[in-house]
Amino acid sequence: MEKAAAGAPEFLPPDQHVVAMQTPLKLVFDRLLAHFGPQSWWPGGSRFEIIVGAVLVQNTSWKNVERAIGNLREAGVLAPEALAKLEIEELEELVRPAGYYRVKTRRLRNLVAWLIERFDGSLDRMFATPLDDLRQELLSVSGIGPETADSILLYAGDLPTFVVDAYTHRVLARHGWIDREADYYQIKDLCQENLPADAQLFNEYHALLVRVGKEFCRKTPCCEGCPLEELLPEGGPLGRE
Repeated sequence: MEKAAAGAPEFLPPDQHVVAMQTPLKLVFDRLLAHFGPQSWWPGGSRFEIIVGAVLVQNTSWKNVERAIGNLREAGVLAPEALAKLEIEELEELVRPAGYYRVKTRRLRNLVAWLIERFDGSLDRMFATPLDDLRQELLSVSGIGPETADSILLYAGDLPTFVVDAYTHRVLARHGWIDREADYYQIKDLCQENLPADAQLFNEYHALLVRVGKEFCRKTPCCEGCPLEELLPEGGPLGRE
Protein backbone atom coordinates (compact mmCIF):
# COMPACT_ATOMS: atom_id res chain seq x y z
CA MET A 1 0.00 0.00 0.00
CA GLU A 2 1.49 3.32 -1.03
CA LYS A 3 1.92 6.27 1.27
CA ALA A 4 -0.50 9.14 1.12
CA ALA A 5 0.71 12.44 -0.22
CA ALA A 6 1.08 15.41 2.09
CA GLY A 7 -2.35 16.60 3.15
CA ALA A 8 -4.07 13.35 2.14
CA PRO A 9 -6.17 11.48 4.74
CA GLU A 10 -4.30 9.07 6.98
CA PHE A 11 -4.78 5.39 6.28
CA LEU A 12 -7.25 3.61 8.47
CA PRO A 13 -6.78 0.04 9.71
CA PRO A 14 -7.33 -2.42 6.84
CA ASP A 15 -10.57 -3.73 8.36
CA GLN A 16 -12.19 -0.29 8.25
CA HIS A 17 -13.86 1.52 5.34
CA VAL A 18 -13.03 -1.13 2.73
CA VAL A 19 -15.41 -4.06 2.45
CA ALA A 20 -14.21 -7.46 1.24
CA MET A 21 -15.20 -7.86 -2.39
CA GLN A 22 -18.19 -10.18 -2.73
CA THR A 23 -18.52 -9.31 -6.42
CA PRO A 24 -15.37 -9.49 -8.57
CA LEU A 25 -14.45 -6.09 -10.01
CA LYS A 26 -13.81 -7.75 -13.37
CA LEU A 27 -17.48 -8.83 -13.48
CA VAL A 28 -18.50 -5.21 -12.83
CA PHE A 29 -16.24 -4.09 -15.67
CA ASP A 30 -17.61 -6.70 -18.07
CA ARG A 31 -21.20 -5.63 -17.37
CA LEU A 32 -20.39 -1.96 -17.88
CA LEU A 33 -18.46 -2.61 -21.09
CA ALA A 34 -21.21 -4.83 -22.51
CA HIS A 35 -23.80 -2.13 -21.80
CA PHE A 36 -21.95 1.04 -22.80
CA GLY A 37 -19.19 -0.16 -25.12
CA PRO A 38 -15.66 1.34 -25.27
CA GLN A 39 -15.49 4.98 -24.16
CA SER A 40 -12.30 6.01 -26.03
CA TRP A 41 -10.85 8.15 -23.25
CA TRP A 42 -8.96 10.53 -22.80
CA PRO A 43 -9.81 13.15 -25.45
CA GLY A 44 -6.69 15.03 -26.50
CA GLY A 45 -4.53 15.60 -29.54
CA SER A 46 -1.21 15.06 -27.75
CA ARG A 47 0.20 13.85 -24.46
CA PHE A 48 0.85 17.41 -23.32
CA GLU A 49 -2.71 18.41 -24.20
CA ILE A 50 -3.96 15.54 -22.03
CA ILE A 51 -1.75 16.75 -19.16
CA VAL A 52 -3.12 20.28 -19.48
CA GLY A 53 -6.66 18.91 -19.60
CA ALA A 54 -6.09 16.89 -16.42
CA VAL A 55 -5.23 20.11 -14.58
CA LEU A 56 -7.99 22.23 -16.10
CA VAL A 57 -10.81 19.70 -15.58
CA GLN A 58 -10.67 20.06 -11.79
CA ASN A 59 -14.05 21.34 -10.56
CA THR A 60 -15.51 21.97 -14.00
CA SER A 61 -17.04 20.20 -16.99
CA TRP A 62 -15.07 18.87 -19.94
CA LYS A 63 -17.02 21.22 -22.21
CA ASN A 64 -15.40 24.18 -20.45
CA VAL A 65 -11.99 22.53 -20.64
CA GLU A 66 -12.36 22.07 -24.39
CA ARG A 67 -12.93 25.80 -24.78
CA ALA A 68 -9.82 26.61 -22.76
CA ILE A 69 -7.68 24.09 -24.64
CA GLY A 70 -9.03 25.50 -27.89
CA ASN A 71 -7.76 28.92 -26.81
CA LEU A 72 -4.32 27.48 -26.00
CA ARG A 73 -4.19 25.62 -29.30
CA GLU A 74 -5.18 28.71 -31.27
CA ALA A 75 -2.49 30.71 -29.46
CA GLY A 76 0.08 28.05 -30.38
CA VAL A 77 1.19 27.39 -26.79
CA LEU A 78 0.32 23.71 -26.28
CA ALA A 79 3.93 22.78 -25.59
CA PRO A 80 5.86 23.07 -22.29
CA GLU A 81 8.35 25.72 -23.39
CA ALA A 82 5.75 27.86 -25.17
CA LEU A 83 3.36 27.77 -22.23
CA ALA A 84 6.16 28.61 -19.79
CA LYS A 85 7.03 31.77 -21.75
CA LEU A 86 3.52 33.21 -21.52
CA GLU A 87 2.85 36.11 -19.21
CA ILE A 88 0.68 34.99 -16.31
CA GLU A 89 -2.09 37.42 -17.26
CA GLU A 90 -2.15 36.08 -20.83
CA LEU A 91 -2.35 32.47 -19.65
CA GLU A 92 -5.12 33.36 -17.22
CA GLU A 93 -7.16 34.83 -20.05
CA LEU A 94 -6.65 31.76 -22.24
CA VAL A 95 -7.75 29.28 -19.57
CA ARG A 96 -10.55 31.48 -18.18
CA PRO A 97 -13.33 29.27 -19.68
CA ALA A 98 -12.23 26.39 -17.41
CA GLY A 99 -13.13 28.36 -14.28
CA TYR A 100 -10.95 29.10 -11.25
CA TYR A 101 -8.58 30.41 -13.89
CA ARG A 102 -6.12 32.12 -11.55
CA VAL A 103 -5.69 28.98 -9.44
CA LYS A 104 -5.42 26.75 -12.51
CA THR A 105 -2.91 29.09 -14.13
CA ARG A 106 -0.64 28.75 -11.09
CA ARG A 107 -1.00 24.98 -11.15
CA LEU A 108 -0.17 24.78 -14.84
CA ARG A 109 2.84 27.03 -14.40
CA ASN A 110 4.07 24.95 -11.44
CA LEU A 111 3.69 21.72 -13.41
CA VAL A 112 5.38 23.07 -16.52
CA ALA A 113 8.25 24.55 -14.49
CA TRP A 114 8.80 21.15 -12.86
CA LEU A 115 8.63 19.36 -16.24
CA ILE A 116 11.24 21.69 -17.76
CA GLU A 117 13.55 21.71 -14.74
CA ARG A 118 13.34 17.97 -14.08
CA PHE A 119 13.10 16.55 -17.62
CA ASP A 120 14.08 19.45 -19.86
CA GLY A 121 10.47 19.48 -21.07
CA SER A 122 10.70 15.93 -22.46
CA LEU A 123 7.60 13.79 -21.92
CA ASP A 124 9.55 10.74 -23.14
CA ARG A 125 12.04 11.18 -20.30
CA MET A 126 9.28 11.96 -17.84
CA PHE A 127 7.27 8.83 -18.57
CA ALA A 128 10.39 6.64 -18.65
CA THR A 129 10.73 7.28 -14.91
CA PRO A 130 9.60 4.37 -12.71
CA LEU A 131 5.88 4.72 -11.99
CA ASP A 132 5.99 4.97 -8.21
CA ASP A 133 8.84 7.51 -8.30
CA LEU A 134 7.13 9.61 -10.95
CA ARG A 135 3.85 9.59 -9.06
CA GLN A 136 5.51 10.86 -5.90
CA GLU A 137 7.28 13.59 -7.87
CA LEU A 138 4.01 14.71 -9.46
CA LEU A 139 2.37 14.85 -6.04
CA SER A 140 5.19 17.12 -4.86
CA VAL A 141 4.18 19.75 -7.45
CA SER A 142 2.01 22.39 -5.80
CA GLY A 143 -1.62 21.98 -6.85
CA ILE A 144 -1.30 18.43 -8.20
CA GLY A 145 -3.38 16.01 -6.13
CA PRO A 146 -3.82 12.24 -6.37
CA GLU A 147 -6.61 12.24 -8.97
CA THR A 148 -4.79 14.68 -11.26
CA ALA A 149 -1.48 12.83 -10.88
CA ASP A 150 -3.08 9.47 -11.66
CA SER A 151 -4.95 10.93 -14.64
CA ILE A 152 -1.68 12.26 -16.07
CA LEU A 153 0.10 8.95 -15.52
CA LEU A 154 -2.69 6.80 -16.92
CA TYR A 155 -4.02 8.86 -19.80
CA ALA A 156 -0.93 10.72 -20.96
CA GLY A 157 1.69 8.18 -19.91
CA ASP A 158 -0.24 4.94 -20.48
CA LEU A 159 0.98 3.74 -17.09
CA PRO A 160 -1.06 1.30 -14.95
CA THR A 161 -2.36 3.40 -12.07
CA PHE A 162 -6.06 3.46 -11.19
CA VAL A 163 -7.84 6.83 -11.16
CA VAL A 164 -10.40 7.33 -8.40
CA ASP A 165 -13.02 10.07 -8.56
CA ALA A 166 -16.38 10.92 -7.02
CA TYR A 167 -18.19 8.54 -9.37
CA THR A 168 -15.90 5.65 -8.40
CA HIS A 169 -16.59 6.29 -4.72
CA ARG A 170 -20.34 6.61 -5.22
CA VAL A 171 -20.77 3.48 -7.34
CA LEU A 172 -18.67 1.27 -5.07
CA ALA A 173 -20.22 2.63 -1.86
CA ARG A 174 -23.82 2.25 -3.03
CA HIS A 175 -23.19 -1.39 -3.89
CA GLY A 176 -21.60 -2.05 -0.52
CA TRP A 177 -18.11 -2.75 -1.87
CA ILE A 178 -16.56 0.06 0.17
CA ASP A 179 -17.64 2.03 3.21
CA ARG A 180 -18.77 5.59 2.51
CA GLU A 181 -15.81 6.86 4.54
CA ALA A 182 -13.19 5.09 2.41
CA ASP A 183 -10.53 7.51 1.16
CA TYR A 184 -8.82 7.86 -2.21
CA TYR A 185 -5.93 5.55 -1.41
CA GLN A 186 -8.05 2.80 0.09
CA ILE A 187 -10.29 2.72 -2.99
CA LYS A 188 -7.30 2.84 -5.32
CA ASP A 189 -5.63 -0.05 -3.51
CA LEU A 190 -8.84 -2.09 -3.54
CA CYS A 191 -9.15 -1.70 -7.31
CA GLN A 192 -5.49 -2.36 -8.07
CA GLU A 193 -5.37 -5.41 -5.82
CA ASN A 194 -8.43 -6.96 -7.50
CA LEU A 195 -7.57 -6.21 -11.14
CA PRO A 196 -4.62 -6.95 -13.44
CA ALA A 197 -2.11 -4.09 -13.64
CA ASP A 198 -3.15 -3.10 -17.15
CA ALA A 199 -3.25 0.55 -18.26
CA GLN A 200 -5.87 -0.07 -20.96
CA LEU A 201 -8.11 -1.85 -18.48
CA PHE A 202 -7.73 0.95 -15.91
CA ASN A 203 -8.37 3.54 -18.62
CA GLU A 204 -11.59 1.91 -19.79
CA TYR A 205 -12.77 1.07 -16.27
CA HIS A 206 -12.50 4.66 -15.05
CA ALA A 207 -14.32 5.95 -18.12
CA LEU A 208 -17.10 3.40 -17.67
CA LEU A 209 -17.54 4.28 -13.99
CA VAL A 210 -17.91 7.93 -14.97
CA ARG A 211 -20.47 6.95 -17.61
CA VAL A 212 -22.61 4.85 -15.26
CA GLY A 213 -22.27 7.56 -12.60
CA LYS A 214 -23.59 10.23 -14.93
CA GLU A 215 -26.43 8.17 -16.38
CA PHE A 216 -27.59 6.06 -13.46
CA CYS A 217 -25.66 6.50 -10.21
CA ARG A 218 -26.47 10.18 -9.86
CA LYS A 219 -26.81 12.05 -6.59
CA THR A 220 -30.35 10.73 -6.65
CA PRO A 221 -29.87 7.16 -7.92
CA CYS A 222 -31.76 6.00 -11.01
CA CYS A 223 -31.24 2.24 -10.80
CA GLU A 224 -33.83 0.97 -13.26
CA GLY A 225 -32.05 -0.28 -16.36
CA CYS A 226 -28.57 0.18 -14.86
CA PRO A 227 -26.19 -2.63 -15.86
CA LEU A 228 -25.18 -2.93 -12.18
CA GLU A 229 -28.74 -3.02 -10.81
CA GLU A 230 -28.66 -6.77 -10.18
CA LEU A 231 -25.50 -6.37 -8.09
CA LEU A 232 -27.10 -4.01 -5.56
CA PRO A 233 -27.50 -5.23 -1.98
CA GLU A 234 -30.94 -6.29 -0.83
CA GLY A 235 -33.03 -3.18 -0.27
CA GLY A 236 -31.37 -1.08 -2.95
CA PRO A 237 -28.43 1.31 -3.05
CA LEU A 238 -26.65 2.14 0.18
CA GLY A 239 -25.79 5.60 1.40
CA ARG A 240 -28.34 7.62 -0.55
CA GLU A 241 -27.30 11.30 -0.60
